[in-house]
Amino acid sequence: MSDKITIAIDGYSSCGKSTLARELAKILHYVFIDSGAMYRGVTLFALRSGCIANRELNRGKLISKLGSIELKFVLNPETKSPELLLNGENVEYAIRTPEISSFVSDVAAIKEVRTKLVAEQQLMGKNGGIVMDGRDIGSVVFPSAELKLFITAEIDTRVERRFQELIFRGTPTTKEEVRENLLRRDHIDSTRTESPLTQTDDAIVIDNTHLSKIEQLQLANKYVERAISALA
Repeated sequence: MSDKITIAIDGYSSCGKSTLARELAKILHYVFIDSGAMYRGVTLFALRSGCIANRELNRGKLISKLGSIELKFVLNPETKSPELLLNGENVEYAIRTPEISSFVSDVAAIKEVRTKLVAEQQLMGKNGGIVMDGRDIGSVVFPSAELKLFITAEIDTRVERRFQELIFRGTPTTKEEVRENLLRRDHIDSTRTESPLTQTDDAIVIDNTHLSKIEQLQLANKYVERAISALA
């Protein structure tokens, strides 16, 4: 029997869950799936196809166009990390802008969008050996995952991390704008009707406010070893 498990990582925006998921997948030789990138890909499509205009999202128009969206991950041979293709185009950098961030929670709250992407995510992870991060991975996508982690951090820490990330990419912003965006996304993600962000009863909480990336990775790996041992 394979000892490869399914690892579901959930948490708020800019709490470091994608970084943890990516590094954990590397050391375990698992497949990393960034579910957030998929919702960002749909948001980019919405912007490009006129479903978002004058700062307003036309939900009906986007729903009618969902059949035209094809999302796929390809492995970057240099970074060894998966990157998102939207209808054949590599959009890994295009989906990381503040404009996408300002609309992605609204797009992700649409039932039809979530139904489409959850089905694709479940197909990707049907054989195990994956690490997937998002907001409803442990609660909806993989409720039977052998290991569920819920990542959190204090808001000031999250703001600083996101601000530094944007500045590094050359994206002009302020800490006030970052804070406003994160708090808005927190509210939408936690209160939406469809698959809200929630901490499941069987999830292990990791508050990484005062942890380095290496310390967090080492801690998570201990939980992985414990989960695999429990299956023996």
